Amino acid sequence: MKHINIFLFTLILSCLPLCSQAQKMKTATVGKNQTEWIVHTFLDKNDSVKVLGSPQVISSKYGKAVLFDGLKDGIFINQMPLAGLEQFTVEAIFRPDDGGKFEQRFFHCGEIKGSRVMLELRSTPKGWYFDAFLNANNSKKTLVDSTLLHPSNQWYHVAFVIDRGKLTTYVNGKKELHDSIPMTPFFTGKTALGVRQNELSWFKGAIYKIKITPKALTPKFFTRK
Repeated sequence: MKHINIFLFTLILSCLPLCSQAQKMKTATVGKNQTEWIVHTFLDKNDSVKVLGSPQVISSKYGKAVLFDGLKDGIFINQMPLAGLEQFTVEAIFRPDDGGKFEQRFFHCGEIKGSRVMLELRSTPKGWYFDAFLNANNSKKTLVDSTLLHPSNQWYHVAFVIDRGKLTTYVNGKKELHDSIPMTPFFTGKTALGVRQNELSWFKGAIYKIKITPKALTPKFFTRK
């Protein structure tokens, strides 16, 4: 019996490096598929990016950010980082400024009218409220509540978490709304920042970062800066 126990202990020890290696590979895969955009870098010359208007680089407490005028400033990126995902989290660090139009889209990923994810806001004289929309192969849901107002001209973290059809929104790490739809992945399209892809609903304010993680994150794991 003693010899058997020694054998089992030795076998377990020999497996530990393999388990550790597998875990590292899994972590590396998630990191590799993660998309993190520091928005001001798109204003440099890039063949995969189209800049509309004259968005300006400004200083913020996070670093360089991009200011959109709410009229003609936008950034189109020839990438669709949500392709094939059933689970993902879209985060934005941004500053909604007052004086813009009521309906504003600051992140649009996917197709123009078909399957897509949009992070939006509604601007009012008393502040703004978050609006997140998902169309997954004609399964559609909007999470919005006009009573959840936030002051304008301040920096915020927002997140839209999709977990196989379970949808949740957060503002500054606090859960706001939750719902569900039948979820199937979609694959085609591109990304627009500061405006909807049909060049309507321009965003007035600044964006520092957009981050997309191919997992359904909880607030503990949201980006901090």
